[in-house]
Amino acid sequence: MDTHAGEAPDVPVREALVLGQLIRRVRKQQGLTLETLAGLCGLSIRFLSELENGRETCSLVRVLKVLDALGIELTAKPPEVLAS
Repeated sequence: MDTHAGEAPDVPVREALVLGQLIRRVRKQQGLTLETLAGLCGLSIRFLSELENGRETCSLVRVLKVLDALGIELTAKPPEVLAS
């Protein structure tokens, strides 16, 4: 895990439940209810609840809206390419 001074550690996300748990933790740390976050994102409380509980069929576009509203940066690390 990478950490920088004053920053939270990176969280490797390999399944929907891990991302949902991260979203729930950050939402609660920010003192937001599902209702408030739903209003900020323009999404339903039901969608947010399913997302936080790891539902695997959630729309990526809507997930990205939630991450943006919470200030969570999503990055992808491509595999290292071995030189031939």
